[in-house]
Amino acid sequence: METILIVEDDAKLAGLLSVYLSKYDFNTIRVEDFNAVLATFKECSADLVLLDVNLPRYDGFYWCRQIRKTSICPILFISARDSGMDQVMALENGGDDYITKPFHYEVVLAKIRSHLRRAYGSYAQTQEERKIHSGGLTLYPERYVIQFGGQSAELTQKEAILLEALLLKEGRVVTRERLLDLMWEDQHFIDDNTLNVYITRVRKKLKDLGLEDLVETVRGAGYRLNISSEAL
Repeated sequence: METILIVEDDAKLAGLLSVYLSKYDFNTIRVEDFNAVLATFKECSADLVLLDVNLPRYDGFYWCRQIRKTSICPILFISARDSGMDQVMALENGGDDYITKPFHYEVVLAKIRSHLRRAYGSYAQTQEERKIHSGGLTLYPERYVIQFGGQSAELTQKEAILLEALLLKEGRVVTRERLLDLMWEDQHFIDDNTLNVYITRVRKKLKDLGLEDLVETVRGAGYRLNISSEAL
């Protein structure tokens, strides 16, 4: 039974989410002390977090960053703030998805199941851990880790999906549409700038490993790995 941590200061909505998800055999924990969100997360070992943006004292972006320091579990923002910038900030701070209020509970349930499958379920389970090599670069897609030159960097779930798609193409172009399909089951809810945010985040993490200009933009088409890089 997966544990869902609900970080929502609207007690009525948090209660309704908890009751609804419990019907589908999820163990739900509601944060009561909004000064101790991280402590509650660690105590319950949540498999996924539903996180509001507007919270007492510290906002959801802050708590997302704190959780990301210790876990790569899926974090789904739920918020009445529907601007593109809020969605970009959620992703830049480590979130995996953004659900705008008011929402249909069926949509929340579908997204939760999708992220759990990718993180822990049938998409993630294999007899032997998968590794994707390209020269000195190694991606562990199930652990969300990239390694190069004796150094490693942690990725979010979607960053790992993005890098896997590019690595498997071995220098050929992967279209924006293909990446959106892989990273989100329903891309109609995704702002056009969202993929750009993930590309920027992946480039920064690769740069921190000493790999600059590895992800190349092919204008009007998509992205590919620069096969002239020493890593490839």
